[in-house]
Amino acid sequence: MAYASQQARQDLLASVAEAIDELGRALAALGDAYDQLDERTADLLEEQLFRPLQTAYGRAQRTHAGFAARHGLTGRTFEATGPGAPSRGVREFVETASDAVSEADEVLAELQDSMLPVEVGDAELRAGLAEVRALLDPLPDRAAQLLRGFGR
Repeated sequence: MAYASQQARQDLLASVAEAIDELGRALAALGDAYDQLDERTADLLEEQLFRPLQTAYGRAQRTHAGFAARHGLTGRTFEATGPGAPSRGVREFVETASDAVSEADEVLAELQDSMLPVEVGDAELRAGLAEVRALLDPLPDRAAQLLRGFGR
């Protein structure tokens, strides 16, 4: 039984890491978009998307590290990775970020729906996942609103 619990914790940690990797991809894409924008639009992108995403990314990392430490698991570090060449354009970078946020949210939703966080009995993990998902929830709509404003 202990092996099954340990494996369940490892699987859970891997799922959280997958979501964090997606959030890192989103942050990198928004950073690339920011570099191509005028000052007013860049400030809007930072306020509406980048800062809330950065908060969610940090909270997800703390949730991951805390869970690993509480259960004697090996954690890992995360790094936002750049999605691509500047020729892709702002619109594509923002769409990439929005898609990555949606993917991260889906991974976390599936994890929560699996009841695995309840089975391993870690209230701090459950609270962290819920907080990250709450932070992510408005971001795809905000990205769509920002994209609607381009070219006007």
